Amino acid sequence: MTEFIRKRAANAKNDILSGITVALALVPEAVAFAFVAGVDPLVGLYAAFMIGLITAIFGGRPGMISGATGALAVVMVSLVAEGNAMGEASEQLGLYYLFATVILMGLIQMMAGVFKLGKFVRLIPHPVMMGFVNGLAIVIFISQLGMFKDVNGDWFTGQKLWIMLGLVALTMAIMYGLPKLTKKIPEALVAILVVSAIAIFGNLDVATVKSFIVEGSGGASQGLEGGLPKFQTDIFTKVPFNLKTLYFIGPYALILAAIGLIESLMTLNLIDELTETRGDTNRECLAQGGANIITGFFGGMGGCAMIGQSLINIKSGGRTRLSGIVAAVLLLSFILFASGLIERVPIAALVGVMFMVVIGTFAWSSFRIIGKIPISDAIVLIAVSLITVWKDLAVAVIAGVIISALVFSWENAKKIRARKRNKEDGTKVYEIWGPLFFGSIKAFNDKFDIKNDPEYVEIDFIESRVSDHSAIEAIFNLVNKYEAAKKKVKLKHLSEDCKLMLYKSSPKFREVIVEDIDDPRYYLSANPENFPKSLSEYKL
Repeated sequence: MTEFIRKRAANAKNDILSGITVALALVPEAVAFAFVAGVDPLVGLYAAFMIGLITAIFGGRPGMISGATGALAVVMVSLVAEGNAMGEASEQLGLYYLFATVILMGLIQMMAGVFKLGKFVRLIPHPVMMGFVNGLAIVIFISQLGMFKDVNGDWFTGQKLWIMLGLVALTMAIMYGLPKLTKKIPEALVAILVVSAIAIFGNLDVATVKSFIVEGSGGASQGLEGGLPKFQTDIFTKVPFNLKTLYFIGPYALILAAIGLIESLMTLNLIDELTETRGDTNRECLAQGGANIITGFFGGMGGCAMIGQSLINIKSGGRTRLSGIVAAVLLLSFILFASGLIERVPIAALVGVMFMVVIGTFAWSSFRIIGKIPISDAIVLIAVSLITVWKDLAVAVIAGVIISALVFSWENAKKIRARKRNKEDGTKVYEIWGPLFFGSIKAFNDKFDIKNDPEYVEIDFIESRVSDHSAIEAIFNLVNKYEAAKKKVKLKHLSEDCKLMLYKSSPKFREVIVEDIDDPRYYLSANPENFPKSLSEYKL
């Protein structure tokens, strides 16, 4: 027990300091995403607190930060707008439809965890991961450029621009240089504190967290100050629980659940690689789903893993659940007790931190290896990067996996081979090599010369694997063609599962498939239990 506590406490200082840094970075992100979705800033902040806290405690990846994200906020825009259109403007029906959708989204994510669908993240190829990381870095960079505009959408000019650039550059310089002097304190936190002190005591005219909130809300919001999240009883009175509502929120919930899980599991995978540890994908699905259900009932906009903040946490030394817990609790503390201090933090400091995250996130090695990897992998890498910027992370990852799967199928479809020989009794033998599946069916059929083959034919599958129903159908049709030509065909060395499927498809295969095979190679490959435990078990 003492050893357990000692190991957990060893990184406590780094986790706490890293949590403070992440909490500061969470504020403008959560507020910005709330504005994107068209809801009050506190809705985004409450989501960041509740989701961050629940996933930090129960999630499958210690050190990963979750909260309100832009990928989800973009989908929520039309949901809130359509919901508002269903009633009077003062009713804010869109907000309550959003809460109901987030609850349904959480239920879908929990079902994904129950059915252990999180493991499918392992099917994401490495080029997709690299493209995802590069596209993500570009998206984060582009999102930060908006901080260089005023409330009218005009770019900063003159002195205001130069001050902003100077503070951003100073933040980046501190984050770059401090680790060369000491790694005992998180460079991002030091940079934020130093730049904030310069802006405050130098009385500089710069955009701050407060001005960002006030301007972003058009003056409707006066700042961060708020109370504890409250249970939203109005959901049950304002949102009718019927099929019409389900038809409306169902598609949004499915899309949000898919985007949230993909972004969370991809982030988990990325942090696994950075920390050389392994998270639990199914546990993360359950935690994300549970967090969204609770968030929906308590007035949050829902969320998932935040890639930028997670990378800030990891690069600042955060490794355990403590860092995420500290970040979430501090965020709530800022809202309740220290909103005045956080509102004075210059946006330039937070932009500088995110720019350093961009530099650290981008896979610069992709430029070096792009000419050395297969052309198909290079296309996938570039395509995923571009689609991430053009659409969103979820669409990019799905597209990348589909492209990779199609390339894999095409390459394997070309590997089917047939070696032909004749026995002394005149029987022609086709020895099939390579995978037999939907993509290789045509090449497989082209190997046979039914018209000119002798009366007796054997097809040997010992070096082939029958993979799917299309392959079984191809074998079935081939046997029928030989029988139609008044020729007898035998199938040898089919795997046990393939034989079972063929027997189910037609009784005639019991006459065609050869069961009595005296070939030790076949038994060893067909049933792993037949592998000898020692050399003495070999029967020579």
